[in-house]
Amino acid sequence: MSALLEVEHIQTAYGPSQVLFDLNFEIGDGEVASLLGRNGMGKTTTVRSVMGLTPVHQGRIRFRGERIDALASNRIARMGIAVVPEGRRIFPNLSVRENLLAFAANRNASGEPWTLDRVYHLFPGLQVRDRNMGGQLSGGEQQMLAIGRALMTNPHLLILDEATEGLAPLIREEIWRCLDTLRSQGQSILIIDKYVQRLIRLADRHTIIERGRVVWQGGSGELNREPELWQRYIGV
Repeated sequence: MSALLEVEHIQTAYGPSQVLFDLNFEIGDGEVASLLGRNGMGKTTTVRSVMGLTPVHQGRIRFRGERIDALASNRIARMGIAVVPEGRRIFPNLSVRENLLAFAANRNASGEPWTLDRVYHLFPGLQVRDRNMGGQLSGGEQQMLAIGRALMTNPHLLILDEATEGLAPLIREEIWRCLDTLRSQGQSILIIDKYVQRLIRLADRHTIIERGRVVWQGGSGELNREPELWQRYIGV
């Protein structure tokens, strides 16, 4: 499987405070990967580094074979990386339909691109709320909208930061069902979440980070056989 995203020995800091130390991982084309660790260990900073929002001081990041660690974030997004950020960040004064159509693009040149109808088929509840403003939605509906918005760009890589954080159990299951569907369709995904057992079922490979360093990498079978890792590094 060819590498879609390669993160090689990156070091990232906020001013004098270094957050990431020699971080390495990769995602293959069509693969689902997770980034695990407790809060404050550098997961969101890793996403920000990939997207060019927090500069990388050392190391390299390659996407589809091209170095992106020195590119502007808008250019990286146009290359086909879409992020569902922690906190969702939808437009509260735009309707569900407008939130989705504002991001419509076909960045992976798909013959069957994501459209409004496809997003509504994936999340029927959004179609019911089609004319509602983003600020009128529940937290779960906002998360569905944020995922749908990212899919409307037809990305090569979909990144979800805290995919099910703060959601009710039924809504969490809806998000996991969506991600299972996307995986079956060959969508490459990087996901940050704390529900390790669900990630073991969903993802192909996992990277655990502690204080900005990789402390473990492996497949779902290995992670399932080492529950002590969950207690040591993830706290579940």
